[in-house]
Amino acid sequence: MVSGLQIRLNRILRKGKMLCIPMDHGISNGPIEGLEDPASIIYKCEGHGLTSVIINKGIIKSLPKPTNVGILVHFSSSTSLSLSPNRKMLTGTVKEAVALGADGVSLHINIGGKEEPEMLEQLGLTADQCHRWNMPLLAMMYPRGENIKNPHDPEIVGHVARIGAECGADIVKTMYTGDVDSFAKIVKSTPVPIVVAGGPKAKTDLDILQMTEDIMAAGAKGVTYGRNIFAHKSPEKMTEALAAIIFRKESAKEAMKRIE
Repeated sequence: MVSGLQIRLNRILRKGKMLCIPMDHGISNGPIEGLEDPASIIYKCEGHGLTSVIINKGIIKSLPKPTNVGILVHFSSSTSLSLSPNRKMLTGTVKEAVALGADGVSLHINIGGKEEPEMLEQLGLTADQCHRWNMPLLAMMYPRGENIKNPHDPEIVGHVARIGAECGADIVKTMYTGDVDSFAKIVKSTPVPIVVAGGPKAKTDLDILQMTEDIMAAGAKGVTYGRNIFAHKSPEKMTEALAAIIFRKESAKEAMKRIE
């Protein structure tokens, strides 16, 4: 029998892989470049290999029409105006996600700072709710706080990714360590699929495509790139190039031809 969890995972993944645009930045940073109109980015990219998006509940409500891609509703937020920008607070419930028609829930958890205990509690309790409702949970697990000297340190990234899985996440999003071998070890030691954050906008298109080729070679199940897609001059072309690497195993140089 097919479970509700499997049905929803099938909406946010394709053949077990993910190409997702996180667009939850509006609460933390406001209408940054490329996200003045989130809906237009979704509709522009949905036919070019995109599998899902991560958006806040208010954006779901404001969509002018349903989208063809999976939707994960983001339920943890803070603002750049805050005295504690790393302290993510819950902004919704799993029951609300069901009512919104979301296919999954996304939480942002920072590990390594004084706010860590509160966010771990949020992750555990939300994971319990997700399991009761057969709702997939994606946990953005970031090494970020006073105790983190290098957020790309393989030992730290591996620990942080494992925390997400141990607390009940179905998919873990985390930082790339910078090399295939160290990241492959993290993928192997994390018992749920791993996808990678894009971070700041890359200097060149080839840089982000090469990183994608490398993380897929390490065994990751896909990417969740924000600025490197929605702030690109041609978001749909970048999406298509990334899809070629993730789903068709093209090299970064081959995929680059889809942008040029």
